[in-house]
Amino acid sequence: MKKTLIYFLLLTSNVLLVGCGFYSFTGASVPANVKTFQVNRFENNALLVEPGLERDFKLALEDLIQNQTNLGLVQSNGDLVYEGEITDYRISPTTATSENTAAQNRLTISVKVRFFNRKKEDDDLEQSFSFFYDYAGSSQLIGSLKTTAHEEIFERLTQDIFNATLAKW
Repeated sequence: MKKTLIYFLLLTSNVLLVGCGFYSFTGASVPANVKTFQVNRFENNALLVEPGLERDFKLALEDLIQNQTNLGLVQSNGDLVYEGEITDYRISPTTATSENTAAQNRLTISVKVRFFNRKKEDDDLEQSFSFFYDYAGSSQLIGSLKTTAHEEIFERLTQDIFNATLAKW
């Protein structure tokens, strides 16, 4: 009796796992027939151009997808394709002091993403994403501050893109 119950539970869990396709604990639901992805160049079309930003963003998106799925990264003919452009890179004051100087500045980065699912065209998506990082108005956006700002913005942007394309949130 105990052996039969164990076999039944194993069979039931196996059927549930196989029947639902690939599922990860990140919330991504990737169909079993999707094996690869590619991230094409994100051209920097912002008015204020930060050198290397498009490369860094592309790498951040590739890293996130690799870390949160079992998909293989390819340079061409991917089952899933990400491309687009950086549309905005802007530094603006958010609050002022009594002397009319910036007490706090905000770096905003916006990207427009085109996502193509070659296995299921109904999932194709074109959407803009934007996020910001606030820092002291007395600081210059250089060195480690700029690195931290870019990393935090990229983390949020890439997660939002992942959620919209693979997690369907």
